[in-house]
Amino acid sequence: MPTLNLMVLVCLAYVALLFIVAFAADRLAATGRSTWLRSPLIYTLSLSIYCTAWTFYGAVGYAARSGLEYVTIYLGPTLVMVGWWWGLRKLVRVGRSQRVTSIADLISSRYGKSNLLAICVTVLAVVGITPYIALQLQSITLSFSIFFEEGTAGGYNDASVVFWVAAGLAVFAILFGTRNLDANERHHGVVTAIALEAVVKLIALLGVGIFVVWGLSGGVSETMARIDASPIGQWQMNGSRWATITFLAMAAFVCLPRMFQVMVVENDDERHLRTASWAFPTYLLLISLFVVPIAVVGLEVMPKGSNPDMFVLTVPLSQGQEALAMLSFLGGFSSATSMVIVAAMALSTMVSNHVVMPIWLSSQSDRASVSGDVRHVILLSRRVSIAAIMALGYFYFRLSGGGAALASIGLISFAGIAQILPALVGGLYWRGATRSGALAGLTVGFGLWLYTLLLPGLGGGLMPDWVLQDGPFGLSWLRPHALFGIEGLDPIVHSVVWSMSLNVAAFCAASLLSFPSPLERLQGAQFVNVFDHSSGPRGWTGSVAQSEDLMIMSQRILGAREAQELFQREAALQGGRGHLPEPTPLFLERLERELGGSVGAAAAHAMIGQIVGGSSVSVEDLLAVADESAQLMEYSGQLEVKSTELARTAKKLREANEKLTQISLQKDDFLSQISHELRTPMTSIRAFSEILRDTDELSMPEQNRYATIIHDEALRLTRLLNDLLDLSVMENGQVTLNMRDGSLSDVLDRAVSAVLAGAEGSLVVRRRRGSEEVQVRSDLDRLAQVFINLIANAQKYCDAPQPELTISVHDVGGQVVVDFIDNGSGVPEQAQSTVFEKFFRVNAEKAGGAGLGLAISREIMLRLGGDLIYQQGQSGGAFRVTLPLAGQEAAL
Repeated sequence: MPTLNLMVLVCLAYVALLFIVAFAADRLAATGRSTWLRSPLIYTLSLSIYCTAWTFYGAVGYAARSGLEYVTIYLGPTLVMVGWWWGLRKLVRVGRSQRVTSIADLISSRYGKSNLLAICVTVLAVVGITPYIALQLQSITLSFSIFFEEGTAGGYNDASVVFWVAAGLAVFAILFGTRNLDANERHHGVVTAIALEAVVKLIALLGVGIFVVWGLSGGVSETMARIDASPIGQWQMNGSRWATITFLAMAAFVCLPRMFQVMVVENDDERHLRTASWAFPTYLLLISLFVVPIAVVGLEVMPKGSNPDMFVLTVPLSQGQEALAMLSFLGGFSSATSMVIVAAMALSTMVSNHVVMPIWLSSQSDRASVSGDVRHVILLSRRVSIAAIMALGYFYFRLSGGGAALASIGLISFAGIAQILPALVGGLYWRGATRSGALAGLTVGFGLWLYTLLLPGLGGGLMPDWVLQDGPFGLSWLRPHALFGIEGLDPIVHSVVWSMSLNVAAFCAASLLSFPSPLERLQGAQFVNVFDHSSGPRGWTGSVAQSEDLMIMSQRILGAREAQELFQREAALQGGRGHLPEPTPLFLERLERELGGSVGAAAAHAMIGQIVGGSSVSVEDLLAVADESAQLMEYSGQLEVKSTELARTAKKLREANEKLTQISLQKDDFLSQISHELRTPMTSIRAFSEILRDTDELSMPEQNRYATIIHDEALRLTRLLNDLLDLSVMENGQVTLNMRDGSLSDVLDRAVSAVLAGAEGSLVVRRRRGSEEVQVRSDLDRLAQVFINLIANAQKYCDAPQPELTISVHDVGGQVVVDFIDNGSGVPEQAQSTVFEKFFRVNAEKAGGAGLGLAISREIMLRLGGDLIYQQGQSGGAFRVTLPLAGQEAAL
């Protein structure tokens, strides 16, 4: 018989092997050489976390006590993998697109990122899983005790063994489960160690099974004969229990935190589910293949009263197969340790993200932020949570004494975890599901499970006997095992029927009676239609100034280097040159999911909303994350902004349409006018030239008069063609400018003289010559052309009884501004937007040209590095010319 020292040495050696494998896998992943770690085989083997010590040891005991009912434990996951793999694929897609860190995070994210809902799921998971962890610790203790006869253990102590096992598992989970802050990031070391343990426990059970069938029974036929002769071989099926336990196994496979961790969070590629859909059921078939033979032979060869849960160990030991028994011990040890490690990791993430972090963040609201301070708190809280969860399992083991209550805690835990299923499945397929419905369903289901199954099943005085016998307050119809007067049902069946049915009823009723918040509706669309849009902006809006606040917050959570790399990468994707990206809705969505991998979706949403959402976060907000009324106000404001933007856009479209209509009419007018302008001088030229050609009796004065008319009309035609050519050259940028320094006063003098020469009294020009003594750098001839056009327009179009034009010069922002303002009625409001368009004329009857003057003038000013605009709001026609001072470069 192995000694205690040898057993401890074997365990330490095995744990050391797991440490080496996990460390090597993490190193390979860090160096990018982890292709085989991301294979479907590793993923499939990691799902074996479902097969705990309760399954490894307890399946044989289950078969010995209840016959083939043990099959339900394996049938449930098989039905899920074969018949609902497409649902698992949707679950994985949602998990990856939303960057959820746990099943509580997923439920919270679906229902408006409600942290209150996440806390409820976390509490339910901790209550349901902690006794199950105690069960795994007890299985390790029992497996140790099997190797020692009573009174010869040499210092062996159950409590001591459990304590050191729990401590060792806590250290392993802390070292390899909290290396990365991003809980959504794959833990390659832990997953690889789980895959190795899956192989060990499969080999162990197959080894014991082969020994029993061929070593003890003499072959397959003899084994089948023993099974037929055994009570186990008699087909006795309790339909209600079979259906209930199969359902619980299915629900647990999807909802257990450890299963969600390996199946969703640790998933690298959803295509791995295709392999797992047949490979994992095959694994379950192999691991359950020899359960019945081991149970039958164990009942025959072991003394009456032996614990059938330990037949996997005791049968080889009874036949002197100590090496095989040691291998079986390692298989059970693997089953227990892998479950405890992953469950502790998953629960610690839930506790840290949804309980510890909101409380800590609320307490830090008035303190200065330090880069990485949140990161350190998150990692510390997860590590402390792992240690606390292990301690809870240890103390539960000590308080329960390892009695019969622990033996049945597997199904009890499954029934508790199954209460998450309605909210989970409803959230994936029903857009009308609401946070109120999920809270109502979880509360009702959890309460009924506690009352009808957990407390009565644990015993120890947790529920008084008089309540079990007579019901509270003497109401017999409220007895835990005969709720509403229905008696005779198996306790498991009774509890599951009532808790699940009322859970679903409350979930549906509250969802139908409540109205989802905008964020719930948006998240519902993202979940239900995840294959149509796996991700999308949440409608965040931000300003450039908020980018720095977002960087500071990200540094607190991710650390300085990681946050800077993230922001630089996003800035590069946006095409920017700096280190801070624009806070676009898409970037804010990505940032929320990046932070969600570290602190959970609910906390990440609250923290970003505090910066860019315009709302403050109180203690209650952090615990509930987002009050629905605040969300409604936030989204109402966003809708109002979007509505305003749409109205503004529609107004611009109307203005553009009106402008295009005016331009089209002006084009038609221009074509009519230009044809008239060209035809009139050409007709005059042709007519008077024919007179000169055909008439010989013309006097010299008449010949001179007709020749002058021909000359004037030719000049008029030339001016029109020159204007058209000048505008074309300007617009094509082919103009050559003669840039030089000069006095603005001199240019204005030239322009006024050119317009008013011979027309004194038709327009009074008022000037302030003191302000005109400015040096400008420009093409002075072109500038004079602009001034002449503006003065000539005032002379032509000013409709005041006594036309006046005021020319004022002043400095605005380092540039010279020249205003030309007359005392007429000005340009009509409907024509102000098109006054600089080609061929535009305010009054066609007064116009003496083709409407090209202002268009040419604006093009000239743009080429000179200035501008020409029409000033609205003046009493008369008002044009403003802007040009650079001398010494400034003009934009050619």
